[in-house]
Amino acid sequence: MPKISSDTLWEQAAAEVHSREAEGGEEDGGETVSERTVFLMGSKSGGKTSILLRCLDRDEPSKPTLALEYTFGRRARGHNIPKDISHLWELGGGTSLSDLVQIPITAVGIRSLSVILILDLSKPNALWGTMERLLQAAQHQLEKVSSQTQQAQKAKHQTPAYSAARVLPKDYPDRELISPFPVPLLIIGSKYDIFQEFDSDKRKVVCKTLRFVAHYYAASLIFTSIKSENLMSKTKSFFAHQAFGLDRGKTVSLDSTKPLVIAAGSDSFNQIGSPHSTDVDITSLHAKNPKDLWKKVYERVFPQENTSEQREVKDPAKDPQYSEPQIDAMRAQKDQELEQYKRNAAKSWKGLELET
Repeated sequence: MPKISSDTLWEQAAAEVHSREAEGGEEDGGETVSERTVFLMGSKSGGKTSILLRCLDRDEPSKPTLALEYTFGRRARGHNIPKDISHLWELGGGTSLSDLVQIPITAVGIRSLSVILILDLSKPNALWGTMERLLQAAQHQLEKVSSQTQQAQKAKHQTPAYSAARVLPKDYPDRELISPFPVPLLIIGSKYDIFQEFDSDKRKVVCKTLRFVAHYYAASLIFTSIKSENLMSKTKSFFAHQAFGLDRGKTVSLDSTKPLVIAAGSDSFNQIGSPHSTDVDITSLHAKNPKDLWKKVYERVFPQENTSEQREVKDPAKDPQYSEPQIDAMRAQKDQELEQYKRNAAKSWKGLELET
């Protein structure tokens, strides 16, 4: 009997591509195609699609992301040389569909994967909760895939080729004090045009907190706005670094009165300092670790929205942002017919019980 594979069609296709590359399949004068995968997630209605389209230089209107969407980008390296490809996955719905991280984060593409987390700076009361839940979901899936890969390789008596522990250079700032995200991570703070109008003390809290989080995860951090060509130009450089491995430039901005631009490894806990807390007595907070302390201080200044409310609608068919009047009307009619069928069925069963 033929062997039945549990892999999805996408995983089998990707495995075939990687297998051919490993065998030294070459085209066009020995040049091979470079492929990377970028997974975008973040705040609901935080501008993920708009930022992605601008980074890809696509002049088209952005639409609400339906659960999880795929596209790709290409970059030419030269004449008669195959273009580099970046597979781009975008998760919609904020935190409500975080279970879908298992689709783009697979064993096949984990070695070439990077993550972009886009946070809406104009909604600081939802920022920490969104960031925490999405990073936890992605990290859990990355560790799960890494563990499965290592077990499979051990079963075949092979040396594990991938570990969930990301190795940093020995001279990386605070190397012994941080917990690097398993894959390269870029945090983008969106809607800076609104955020810059905030009270200066509140801006400092958000800026210092995101600087701490980014450095703790060995991530890059940049603030942007689709209304600013200058900020989008810098954002494109950081995106191209994740998607194609290009140089992201040497610009660094740590000033909370300006848009932050911080490449991974350009910051340190010494430069960040302690949490900005004008109205909070840090000594009164019972924190388990430095990250927990920053969280508690941040939530004192910006109480987070109720997580039960933030789960939003689990069924996308009931989410108003995906409304389709004709389809919704037909769906409502079918739902009514189903309820009527259930009531009739219940009556028939009761009748049978009485007869017996």
